[in-house]
Amino acid sequence: MSTHATSRVGRAVEAAEPVDATPVTLDADALESTAPADLRELRAALADAGYVPAGVRVEADFSADCSIETQREADRLRSLLRATTHLGAGELVVEPGALAAPAKVRPALAALAERAEREGVSLTVDSDALGDDAPGA
Repeated sequence: MSTHATSRVGRAVEAAEPVDATPVTLDADALESTAPADLRELRAALADAGYVPAGVRVEADFSADCSIETQREADRLRSLLRATTHLGAGELVVEPGALAAPAKVRPALAALAERAEREGVSLTVDSDALGDDAPGA
């Protein structure tokens, strides 16, 4: 992190006011919907219960050696990235599971990492299955 970013974070934290809320990482399977209105409602309900969404975790399914299926899963992950931003969470954790074709998955996750950076969301990918050059590792 650059010195500028560190000082910026320091200033923001110094001016922050503590809240009595517990950060939680939500499981993507537990989200009933990724529609913005539903996510706003969920975020409000979490706040009322004393929670703040810190992240979303998803188990990705790249088990088919098929470009169409890989694209379909990449689209689902992009939808969950949007859900993460609507919830106000700062991290999307992707657990890729078993991969049929890592060479097809790497570009899809690299594109997701670029999108996450633009959205201001940290993307964490379990890189063991992908190798050392995995995005977000």
